[in-house]
Amino acid sequence: MTRPPINPGQVDWSGENPGMYLKQQADGPFTTLISYFRVVVSPHGRGHVVVALLEPAALPGGRNAIYTDNPELASYLVDGFVRFFGAFRGLAGLEALPLRRAWAFARQGDARGEYREVAESDDGQIVLSWSELGEPFMVEYQPAQSATGRHEMFSLFVTAQRAEARVGEARSVGQPVPRDMAGTRSTTAFLAFSETWVRPRE
Repeated sequence: MTRPPINPGQVDWSGENPGMYLKQQADGPFTTLISYFRVVVSPHGRGHVVVALLEPAALPGGRNAIYTDNPELASYLVDGFVRFFGAFRGLAGLEALPLRRAWAFARQGDARGEYREVAESDDGQIVLSWSELGEPFMVEYQPAQSATGRHEMFSLFVTAQRAEARVGEARSVGQPVPRDMAGTRSTTAFLAFSETWVRPRE
């Protein structure tokens, strides 16, 4: 079916959503889970959210928290989206993560070599880095393919071979591992720009 020039669905949020899901061994558990959001449109306005699990096995305690300058947006994203993401799905304690203040969000570098997201927080400086970046590719998921099962998702992805995170003195453990995205070879660390989640109208 030919796509209409104006998508008739409801835009639930739009922005950016880089992530890094790290392991020490490819067949082992995730040792770091980071999902970063820079949102420009949502029912709760603009804002930034860092879902930072530097110790996923210790949920809801350990070195795990949500850092944000918009708490309502953070709750909306975690409840409606993050808990459905593959690496986060079924994690006990995700809904009990503490919300902590963060500010001075900024980007550094670019998507051709090394890219960083930085911010200040109640727990110290946040630095998220992606490097050894690949060629960009466009993703268009229909609801049956998207994490929530209810949305169309459109995003420009850039795969990273290396990624690391720091929150204050706490540092990430592990490295990206290979993964398949609808037949495209990728890794579990990536930049996701121009990301938009659209709920088809019934």
